[in-house]
Amino acid sequence: MNQPIGTSRRGFFGQAVVGVAAAMMMGTAGEAQIVWKENQWKQPEFNTLLNLKRTVKLVIDCAVIEDGEVLGAARNALNAMHYGFGVAKNEIQVIAALHGPANLLNYDDYIWQKYKVGEWFKLDDPETGKPATRNIFYPSKASGTAGAGLHYTSQDENNPDSAEQDTSIEGLRARGVRFLSCHFATEAQARVILKRFNLKQEPEEIVSEMLAHTVPGALVVPGVVGSVTMLQSVGHYSYLKIA
Repeated sequence: MNQPIGTSRRGFFGQAVVGVAAAMMMGTAGEAQIVWKENQWKQPEFNTLLNLKRTVKLVIDCAVIEDGEVLGAARNALNAMHYGFGVAKNEIQVIAALHGPANLLNYDDYIWQKYKVGEWFKLDDPETGKPATRNIFYPSKASGTAGAGLHYTSQDENNPDSAEQDTSIEGLRARGVRFLSCHFATEAQARVILKRFNLKQEPEEIVSEMLAHTVPGALVVPGVVGSVTMLQSVGHYSYLKIA
């Protein structure tokens, strides 16, 4: 799988910042919802994570897609804390806080196909060898029919076919990892999408469409930077940055 080139990331941030700044300066009340207030998002759900009592709590801050590096880091953290340090599985909480390009890992196949995310970030689908038209980071190889759960063929934690070696979002969710989606990044990405496809829609139409297509379990927060700060200062989570 190819990694997204550096110019793609810089291009994204440059366009996004300009787009968001313009919306903040020019937008009317009906156009932009860049700043979310307390009653506009699932704050009680976040507060549950914030106040969670666990022996070990880790938030992984990631803004890059790369080759799903944040997912490997979450797997490694879970395995090391449980098997290496003997922390009980139910005493570990890992949160993956995704913003920037990595925020798109929180969106489903519909968004990836419609807005050509694989082509955008130079991500090939390993099954086709072509730019991904689906969220290649979400599904687990252990998933069966809808609602049937995950079924691993090995119970050996060192085996690639075990739950402990599954780096899919679906597999990590089954192990208790929570994924945060950045609303501010979604606003920025919607504006880049409008420019990339020369669309005439309002930015909030794209944002609403994206928010309707988050992957299961993704929690959209007003901004990942602020959320990570709250998790560290109030929730006493340890912090890991994936640059």
